[in-house]
Amino acid sequence: MMNLNNERKNKISYSLLTVIYKFIENDTQTRYYGTDTPLFSSEIHMIRAIKEEEGIHITGLANKLGVTKGAVSQIVNKLNKKGFITKETDLHNQSKLIIKLTPKGEIADANHVKLHNKFDALINDILKDASNEEVTFLKNFLNKVEEQIDDFEKKLME
Repeated sequence: MMNLNNERKNKISYSLLTVIYKFIENDTQTRYYGTDTPLFSSEIHMIRAIKEEEGIHITGLANKLGVTKGAVSQIVNKLNKKGFITKETDLHNQSKLIIKLTPKGEIADANHVKLHNKFDALINDILKDASNEEVTFLKNFLNKVEEQIDDFEKKLME
């Protein structure tokens, strides 16, 4: 009985890893998001962050996304060259730049949101027949995996 239980758990872990790898593969592909210019995942997420706080500064974006100001500056410069954002000097602080979406950036953001809505609908469809207890279990399981993944990575490196 113990072996069957372990085998079942191993199959779940394998399935989870397969899903994770599919997401990683999917995440590394560029998408056009209704524009004529391909965007990487980091770029479309920067666009989303800018949309959520129109007129945000580089430092604010870095804090919001948990990355360095240098990383934000690189992506912002790429997005500016691609025509998705504008950078303007802050009238109240000449040393800061205000970042805003262009109409092209607005289109990309809207299509990115639509993509997330489609994914939400896919998950909701998969879970439509699940009980509240099953959904709660699944959510708790995924939260625990998320919480413990960093510790797992550290242990792998030892």
